Amino acid sequence: MEFSASIPIYLQVVAEIKRLLMSGELKPGEKLWSARDMAVRYKINPNTAARVYKELELQKLCFTKRGLGTFLTEEEGIAERLRKEKAEQLLDEFIDAFLGLGYTKEEMQDFFNTEFQKKVN
Repeated sequence: MEFSASIPIYLQVVAEIKRLLMSGELKPGEKLWSARDMAVRYKINPNTAARVYKELELQKLCFTKRGLGTFLTEEEGIAERLRKEKAEQLLDEFIDAFLGLGYTKEEMQDFFNTEFQKKVN
């Protein structure tokens, strides 16, 4: 994983774990790596890995069972909820950027439809 200097590393790892959950590579209720294993996996400091788990717990995306490890939330529909939140965020950024460029709603739609067709064909 390549890290950006503009965003704290722990938040980038949190985003990656969310991506893995949204894509189905990680499943709700699945046991996560130990902090040490996460540190090795992502080539981060073990303290940073611990901070990743703290942030995931604050977001109610994981929980710890004493002596057993850390597990992803078992919340039903979590992956779909995260996908929807991410899609809304991306769409907000897209709309704001295009409005800033002076595009109208119709021009945005045309641009989106044209570019979408290029990607799927």
